[in-house]
Amino acid sequence: MIELAGLTKRYGEKVAVDDLTFTVRPGTVTGFLGPNGAGKSTTMRMILGLDHPTGGDVRIDGRHYHELTDPLTYIGALLDAKAVHGGRSAYHHLLCLAQSNGIPERRVHEVLETVGLAAVARKKAKGFSLGMSQRLGIAGALLGDPRILMFDEPVNGLDPEGIHWIRSLMQSLAAEGRTVFVSSHLMSEMALTADHLVVIGQGRLLADTSMADFIARNSRSHVRVRTPDRERLLDALHRAGIQVVQGGDGALEVDGGRSEEIGELAARHQVVLHELSSRQSSLEEAFMRLTASSVEYHAHAEPAERPWGADWSTRTGPPPEGTVRDAAPTTVEG
Repeated sequence: MIELAGLTKRYGEKVAVDDLTFTVRPGTVTGFLGPNGAGKSTTMRMILGLDHPTGGDVRIDGRHYHELTDPLTYIGALLDAKAVHGGRSAYHHLLCLAQSNGIPERRVHEVLETVGLAAVARKKAKGFSLGMSQRLGIAGALLGDPRILMFDEPVNGLDPEGIHWIRSLMQSLAAEGRTVFVSSHLMSEMALTADHLVVIGQGRLLADTSMADFIARNSRSHVRVRTPDRERLLDALHRAGIQVVQGGDGALEVDGGRSEEIGELAARHQVVLHELSSRQSSLEEAFMRLTASSVEYHAHAEPAERPWGADWSTRTGPPPEGTVRDAAPTTVEG
């Protein structure tokens, strides 16, 4: 179990993590979500003692990270897949970790088999793709057979088979009663993997709840109806006091209505229905709605008219003062 109590981290006047309090419990996959710059990586680094809190406290099974003897046997983590000595083979990278934590050498062979890297165990890490590096990082997290596992963006660089594998791995680890804490920007994957969500924005806690409750609280649910007898259905819904909005493709949408109730109403009035379906927003839509005011970096569409320096071929006269002309392209022969 991971317990945070008022955890805070400041860099000068910048508050990266602001009074975070939550518990990551065993037996479930807990997703850790937040926009870029929300403080997720800083929080994970403080859990592992890589950054020191400005205030508050974080404990792993009741103890601080630096108090753990052979910490890889308590908590395994993947924070940066490329944080590996490039001159070492996968085998020797893991062997160094094992020897520093009193883990038997046979365990190195076991985790290499688990993550699918046994065939390249003697290859140097500098030649690994991002996906292979991710697998090596996951092997390192599993090495001590810990009760707590923490992954930061574990599916980056993995192919579809690899993504399915890591999803199944995390779920099986949680089913064994382990604590699994995972951060990801892939909402579709998180929706398939996590049971519980912790969401932060600008360093502050926004939600700590189950996946189902998070989506229900932060999304719109409605019933979608399509019919050739549109006017008759609208009249029946209006008389029943049911409010309807126009969908984008000519369908009708009933907020908060039950599909059974609308279906029975249509049957009583002999209205033919071509579609009657309950709809709910995705995790991504719910996340965007909750964190809209917490996004630090906003992208904008290109302006209709390009500024000075963007395309000199269509401009006449000198550029505005202070504008730097784009350098001419350089041709390299040979």
